[in-house]
Amino acid sequence: MSVVGFDLGYQLSYIAVARAGGIETVANEYSQRHTPSVVAFGEKLRFIGTSAQSQVGNVKNMVWGFKHLIGGKFSDPAVQEEIKRLPFKVVEQHDDRIGIKVTYLGEEQVFSPEQIMSILLVQLKKTAESSLNMKVTDCVVSIPLFFTDAQRRAMLAACKMASINCLRLMNDTTAAALAYGIYKQDLPEASEKPRHVVFVDVGDSSLQVAVCAFNKGKLKVLATAADPSFGGRNFHEKLLTHFSGEFKKKYKIDTLTNPKAHLRLRNECEKLKRLMSANTTLIPMNIECLMDDKDVSDRMKRADFEELCSDLLLRVSAPCKAALQASGLSKSNITAVEIVGGSSRIPAVKHILAEVFGREVSTTLNQDEAVARGCALQCAMLSPTFKVREFVVQDITSCEISLSWNALTDEEEGHCVIFGRNHQLPFSKYLTFHRKEPFELVAQYTSDCSKDVHLGKFIVKNVVPTAEGESSKVKLRAKLDIHGIFKVMKAELYEKLPPEPEPEPEKMETTAESGETGDKDGTGKKDQQTADSNAKAPDEHNATSEPQSSEQETEPPTASDQQETPMTTDEPQTPQPNDNTDNKDDNLDDVTLANNKTKTVPEQQPEAKKPRKPKIQVVSLPIESLIPGLSKSEIDTALEMEGKMAAQDKQEKDKMDAKNAVEEYVYEMRDKLDMQLKNFISEKDQGTFSRLLSSTEDWLYDEGEDQQKSTYIDKLVQLRTLGDPVVKRWKESETRPQAFDDLGRALVHYRKILDLYAQKHELYDHIEETDMKKVQESVDTKQKWMEEKMHTQGKVAVHCDPAVYTSQIVYERENLQRTCDPIINKPKPKVEPPKDEEKPTTDTTNKEGENKQSQPEQQSTSTESKTDEKGSKMDTESQPNKGSNDMDLD
Repeated sequence: MSVVGFDLGYQLSYIAVARAGGIETVANEYSQRHTPSVVAFGEKLRFIGTSAQSQVGNVKNMVWGFKHLIGGKFSDPAVQEEIKRLPFKVVEQHDDRIGIKVTYLGEEQVFSPEQIMSILLVQLKKTAESSLNMKVTDCVVSIPLFFTDAQRRAMLAACKMASINCLRLMNDTTAAALAYGIYKQDLPEASEKPRHVVFVDVGDSSLQVAVCAFNKGKLKVLATAADPSFGGRNFHEKLLTHFSGEFKKKYKIDTLTNPKAHLRLRNECEKLKRLMSANTTLIPMNIECLMDDKDVSDRMKRADFEELCSDLLLRVSAPCKAALQASGLSKSNITAVEIVGGSSRIPAVKHILAEVFGREVSTTLNQDEAVARGCALQCAMLSPTFKVREFVVQDITSCEISLSWNALTDEEEGHCVIFGRNHQLPFSKYLTFHRKEPFELVAQYTSDCSKDVHLGKFIVKNVVPTAEGESSKVKLRAKLDIHGIFKVMKAELYEKLPPEPEPEPEKMETTAESGETGDKDGTGKKDQQTADSNAKAPDEHNATSEPQSSEQETEPPTASDQQETPMTTDEPQTPQPNDNTDNKDDNLDDVTLANNKTKTVPEQQPEAKKPRKPKIQVVSLPIESLIPGLSKSEIDTALEMEGKMAAQDKQEKDKMDAKNAVEEYVYEMRDKLDMQLKNFISEKDQGTFSRLLSSTEDWLYDEGEDQQKSTYIDKLVQLRTLGDPVVKRWKESETRPQAFDDLGRALVHYRKILDLYAQKHELYDHIEETDMKKVQESVDTKQKWMEEKMHTQGKVAVHCDPAVYTSQIVYERENLQRTCDPIINKPKPKVEPPKDEEKPTTDTTNKEGENKQSQPEQQSTSTESKTDEKGSKMDTESQPNKGSNDMDLD
């Protein structure tokens, strides 16, 4: 299972993967640890990431900044404000949806922001797969904490379009907090006061603040706040406006009217901002041919920049103060202030944060990669393949959610808040209604965190009155899931079944031997407590726990009486329908035994029938959810379209690679024909080949501009038919002399050994004469072959095919070695030690069947003659003992 975290930034995206050694940020095919969040559409293929960013001449089809369009409505004022910043065309689609119009494959096409996001996700997935060498299916994706329910659903839809299973949508600040806290070894224990840390994420398009509490093994988000429209791009726009006005005065050009010049100036303003964050000196800015073939230049220093952006800097403190107030903490309770995001490097921003929280900011985290690393950690925690330190992440929602319904009486308000702001998630609540007919609920935001307040409509069907015509009890389960998305999970109707009279008592027999009470069929008597428990009211079933949630729940106010009833357990399990209807015969009269004999109970007078306790039948009700967003069919259509576009990209890329191969071969051979290949081709062939190269080059920029892949392959084969033999002759001239030298050295080596053998040298005197004759014959044969080939090759012109190839020479040398080496490297036979001539002894290895009575005599004889005539000492005293220092004589 892959463990991947994606940080989908407004401007740049990062990928982090989990390996055995820890979390690692992945570099793309351009060796960059970040990938621009840009998708460009060409005439025949798409460009994604770094390649898309270079499409400056195709600005109208270069899509970026789509993160703030995803899941939004075209009529939303925030969306309209966002559209003003974008160079591409944004149009209105059905149901007030957003469409991005571009020119692709020669025609205008409209893509949804979800489709554009899925295209970027597919590219990031490929990069992760290339790094992991395995298929990526599961991941965790980061989103801003202020994303609405519709935006979160849209992100999940984009993941489905990219064939990715998103295990969790994680808030940016929560991911950064996880990356910070999981490695801390000095966190306070669970029973101690937590450590409070503030995380401030100043990205390119937004400012997010989260106040978190850390204990050992636990992260709890206390409060959040954000400014969705403030970020680094606001500083870029200030500089852009300033320099556009300056260039209009000095050079009489208006960059705001030229999209290409506008984009180039924007990029330069971003670079200038980064330089001013690190330097206080005057920083120059020079751009060549910005517009109308004019070179422009200007300069600025940090003090002037802070004065220019003074109104923007005032917006930094408001979300920070709001988050601190919502957490209920004071400045003295804050232990540290951690910053992430590219624009958090601005010195003025750091100074304001220090003033708000009363302490200097920390840079413990990697400001660019912390969010991606936190997402990868969360994915590892959710993955069964990785063992991660136990760490609980408790996140919260940033918006207040309420439900509305049609009130039946004046006393009923028809509205209640389900989840307040900064409410824990995931979390579930149960709502109880009393209705006679189907009804609907409307979910919406009640706070100012979003202009699009509508979350969805939920229609509860098949609601019927009771048998008496009264309102039925309906219980609903509302949930904030792990992604922060609101859902109405299920609805149940609790129906009371009519009571049944007690059955008449029957004659019963008991067997004393078994000590059990039974009926005629021999079955045991049911426990009376079981029957009683089956008749409990439905509210008593709410004490059961459901393993899907680990959080405590509270049952919200009912729709009938508006009274809140707290529950002290986890989510209740769904009672099974008709779970008590099969127990009507289980209640039997108790019988007391007087003795151990078998007897028949005398027939008693019938008593008045007592009504049984009522039974509860639980019926699941269907819920129709009318939620804004893409339907399943639309997601499937987009998924199919993504597959076709990917196939088109691959086909076009393969064709371009084939064309580039032809072009590269033409330029390479043209240069080599005038230099190293000049002597290896005849004048006639050189003229023919040069004309073919020139005609091919002209064809590439005329008719061959757009041809099939097979056409380029055929052209390359035609060129190689003439060019490859020339290249081969040149390479042979480079490698053949070295091959002859290697063969000559091998022959000299074997001739020296033959001379030593003739001199009866002790190294080779053990080799048989017939074997050495084989060596002699092989050396003579190879010597003769080499002399003949060298003589023949000397007569061949360099522009002709060689008489002998390097591969042949190498083969002959290896053949010579295979023949000679086994003979000359034959090891000498091992020599046995001299034996005692006076008295032969038995084998000293103590074999089976040895005469043990002769051992003392052998030992004394060996002791007397330990030293032989040459003065060599032999230790034979221990030889009779098998296995102790035995000498190997084999």
